[in-house]
Amino acid sequence: MSSDRTVRSGAADGEQPLISREILKKVRRIEISTRGLVNQVFSGEYHSVFKGRGMSFAEVREYAYGDDIRNIDWNVTARTGAPHVKVFEEERELTVMLAVDVSASGEFGTRGRMKGELAVEVCALLAFSAIQNNDKVGLIIFSDRVEKFVPPRKGKKHVLRVLRELLHHKPEGRGTDLGVALEYLMHVTRRRAVVFVVSDFVAPDFQKALAVAGRRHDVIAVRVRDRGESQIPSIGFIELEDAESGERVVVNTSDRRFRQAFAAEVAEIDARLEKTFRRSKVDVIDLHPDQPYVQPLMRFFQDRERRVR
Repeated sequence: MSSDRTVRSGAADGEQPLISREILKKVRRIEISTRGLVNQVFSGEYHSVFKGRGMSFAEVREYAYGDDIRNIDWNVTARTGAPHVKVFEEERELTVMLAVDVSASGEFGTRGRMKGELAVEVCALLAFSAIQNNDKVGLIIFSDRVEKFVPPRKGKKHVLRVLRELLHHKPEGRGTDLGVALEYLMHVTRRRAVVFVVSDFVAPDFQKALAVAGRRHDVIAVRVRDRGESQIPSIGFIELEDAESGERVVVNTSDRRFRQAFAAEVAEIDARLEKTFRRSKVDVIDLHPDQPYVQPLMRFFQDRERRVR
């Protein structure tokens, strides 16, 4: 039986796409590899960080000793002459949105695996952590356009569909437009959600769209970068190609001035990106295909947990 035989995938809306058996094997392999991490490591951290972040207003009552003064409702206090506080209750469930960049730059990889392969594994880990806590998971696949939207739902069957979509999807666009993806997110996700944007963030200016999304949602940037994109060894003349534009150029990597200029340009791009994240108040997780992703994710969860206490 050949590996390219296809079957219909489940849990999809309307017409079911044909999925190759090889894709189904990859889904199963990713499920097995991430399930242990979810059960042993990430489930508790995920719950501590995100449960309680989605809070809804319940009522206003008189201030009592021990209440957090940050919750004082000054309008009601002024009107009644007695201090009152706002009372919030934890929402029973959260919505986790995965906004995943599938532009051509995801096909780049110099050590072990491609950036896009790492992105899928991380999405699987986050999605399984979410459903373990009875949260909904949705998916936006984008390049220089929004290519696929999977509405948020609960359950393992739904998460497996999300993984199949990521693995099976054939991008229509080669470039990256984060602004378009974030604007679409705001249109389809009205209530506050936890949004993981998985990309290398090499894109035209998207600061305004990111800031707007960050005010409504809890946005986390998962930046996937290959070290070969920022470090060029001295190996003589080579041809470089921009994966998204297709532009090619021949450079002399043995030229010290070229390497210095390249390093300076990378540093400038990184500084601008850090400034964009900081201004938009967006947390960042930096991941590299040649390194395990467990420790960076754990550091993120631990840092966030300390801040929400």
